[in-house]
Amino acid sequence: MSSSGHLALVPRLLGWDYAELPAEARKTFEVALHAGSAPALALALRGQVGRDPHLLALTFLPPAVIGLVFERPIEQRLGGLRSVAVAQILAGLALVAADLRPERRDEPNALDHLAVGFAQAAALVPGVSRSGAALTAARLRGLSRSAAASLSLRAALPVTVGAGLLKGVRAARDGVPAELRRPAAVGAAAACVSALAALPLARGTRWRGVALYRVVLGLGALAQSRNPT
Repeated sequence: MSSSGHLALVPRLLGWDYAELPAEARKTFEVALHAGSAPALALALRGQVGRDPHLLALTFLPPAVIGLVFERPIEQRLGGLRSVAVAQILAGLALVAADLRPERRDEPNALDHLAVGFAQAAALVPGVSRSGAALTAARLRGLSRSAAASLSLRAALPVTVGAGLLKGVRAARDGVPAELRRPAAVGAAAACVSALAALPLARGTRWRGVALYRVVLGLGALAQSRNPT
């Protein structure tokens, strides 16, 4: 449901001063979220991580290459409250539309993996969920709901680990203040627990409730952006 989107929207909606923290502090929390969610994904995928590695590479390469080149410009230009809110709404509506497609196949092919890879690259836009984008692409390709859920989970792990490592190296290079270590650890633990709790939703056969949540969250953020007081 987009960790970057929630980091941008939830503090504003609750009146927290997260946006006023130094950039390195915010980056530390992003690293913590990735670090926390990765073990949850690995636990959910035990026994499946090594499945079809040549095809999973197709889900990893697009977000890896595009992320290395465009991640920071995208965050700088599309990281505002209104942009993130609109991304949440559009991504939620896209997931609903994709889930209306007929279920034609249970076995993903190379083009399905590549489509999911480019969908995960779209999640570089704050507010676009990586798993949601992957589910949307897989269902648009005609995969069954169960096959789309399985593929999205398997595709998420290498990208989540890679993004966490990249952000971690950058955060370590910039320096992490000692006072941020405990909050970052708490954030990692919370991310792990929430990821484990969300896994049944990702494996479910309907995602309209999740999509509706994203639309409502985005609409609330849009209202906040128009009336910040």
